[in-house]
Amino acid sequence: MVYIIILVVLLVITVILLTLTQNVFNKITRMKVKSSDAILQSLEQAGTFTKQKFHALRKQKVHITSFDGLQLHGYIIKAVHASPRWIIIVHGYTANLHLSAQYIDLFQQEGFNILLVDQRRHGESEGEYSTYGYKEKYDVESWVTMLTTQYGKEIIVGLHGQSLGGGTVLEYLSIAQPNVKFVIADCPYSDLTELIRYQIKVLNKAPLFPLIHLVNWTLKRKAGFSLEQVSPIKAVKNSLLPVMFIHGTEDTYVPTQMSVDMYNVKQGVKKLLLIPKAIHANAFSVDAELYTAETIQFIRSSLSSLS
Repeated sequence: MVYIIILVVLLVITVILLTLTQNVFNKITRMKVKSSDAILQSLEQAGTFTKQKFHALRKQKVHITSFDGLQLHGYIIKAVHASPRWIIIVHGYTANLHLSAQYIDLFQQEGFNILLVDQRRHGESEGEYSTYGYKEKYDVESWVTMLTTQYGKEIIVGLHGQSLGGGTVLEYLSIAQPNVKFVIADCPYSDLTELIRYQIKVLNKAPLFPLIHLVNWTLKRKAGFSLEQVSPIKAVKNSLLPVMFIHGTEDTYVPTQMSVDMYNVKQGVKKLLLIPKAIHANAFSVDAELYTAETIQFIRSSLSSLS
């Protein structure tokens, strides 16, 4: 009888762990993506962009094929006057390129052509899993190659990414093409292992052991990458490209300290902007004036040596 009870208890624990593992895995890689209408509505509510303004944009739809055969989607918005400057804006998890529209005015006033992209598995881009920059950095590489192929080898490219997009553009530092001259990372994570440990333990109040090991095993088996393969802070530490880190001081989803840590190890040109009272991914809506002024100052400083 005792053995039967032990077996039942072990079976229950196993079922609970496997259920938790699948839930965490789905939250990490396959959470439901928001609709374009919902995103544009949220921008209108925040006062950073409007649906009418987005639909009125003169934009060109573009597609590329990723290194692993996915069709990726984006929009090109040309500068008012001919310019060699390009900015690729990369959105966060469960969003799409419509969320990136709020930054259009900021970059247009500095004479940038703009490429808004849908990350794999988001918007009109194909894909089954998000990999937090492990595969997405090669998607950015493909977009940069598309621009240099179509608009010339002399173009100047900058990258802006928010949240998942921030982690993606920082991961890209490890393979950056010479045309890429600066990176702006808004509320990025410094290390995926540490982020998931934090979210399991602090946000979900779940046991780290053995859950994080089961989650990592599931990531390897289903999504083709592991937590330890995503560590933007390593790419930051080994890159001399100018990088600006932006983070809300009240961010409890991706801790503010992660940007501070990356800023501290960064060599060369760097900037850290902490927006008071901002939570995760809303720094621009909390203080667009400060965000814009500091970002423009960083861009001008980063590109001053090129002119």
